[in-house]
Amino acid sequence: MNGHVKSEIKNRIGYITFFHPQSNSMPGELLRKLASEITSMGNNAEAKVIVLKSEGEKAFCAGASFDELISIKDFDTGKYFFSGFAAVINAMRKCPKFIIGRVQGKAVGGGVGLASSVDYCMAVKSASVKLSELAVGIGPFVVGPAVERKIGLSAMSELAINATEWRSAEWAHQKGLYTHIFDTVEELDTEIEKLANRLAASNPEAMEMLKKVFWQGTENWDELLAERAGMSGKLVLSDFTVNAINQFKAKA
Repeated sequence: MNGHVKSEIKNRIGYITFFHPQSNSMPGELLRKLASEITSMGNNAEAKVIVLKSEGEKAFCAGASFDELISIKDFDTGKYFFSGFAAVINAMRKCPKFIIGRVQGKAVGGGVGLASSVDYCMAVKSASVKLSELAVGIGPFVVGPAVERKIGLSAMSELAINATEWRSAEWAHQKGLYTHIFDTVEELDTEIEKLANRLAASNPEAMEMLKKVFWQGTENWDELLAERAGMSGKLVLSDFTVNAINQFKAKA
């Protein structure tokens, strides 16, 4: 019931897959495994490009694990938990290879952060998005820089402030989060395979240089995201947040 992270290489394409039975929500251990797999695949000469995906149909990633959030009783534990999302984002940022995101279902909170941190993201039309953190008394502090970099401050603040309302995949496409959206998962997978194969045949040195250009200006994110994790780690201890998470869990 703790979920898993798996990786494999086929035809010079590295596939990293994560899963958790609770709508692919992410406990801290799973986040660190995911960050480690991304780093490892980035250093594996056999993989020329990476595809990041999750298992299941309804949810790409439901964000932070509420079970783990509600168990946090001190600041250090809270900061350490939210540093897990920071580790995944920074692993994708530093990875020398392009990462293609496969979003086959809804993305919430940290899930939007993951979709924002890949280099090229494709999704199905049912893959709506929501930054729900403010609704439970926190805020999208750790994922915020990645989301803002991808869709801009205006769209990010729209998601962050109106924290209970879903935005459609079409909205996410218009804002630049998704590069393409498809009617079916089969169409999504076909196009991802086409792009991944093209990239696998491209010049690795050119792609690595281009990725550095794309991520220019984020060199301070190790420190920035650690600071943001501390902000969330403090807020998760508040009575407001504890009560809000318990109410969300009761409805689930």
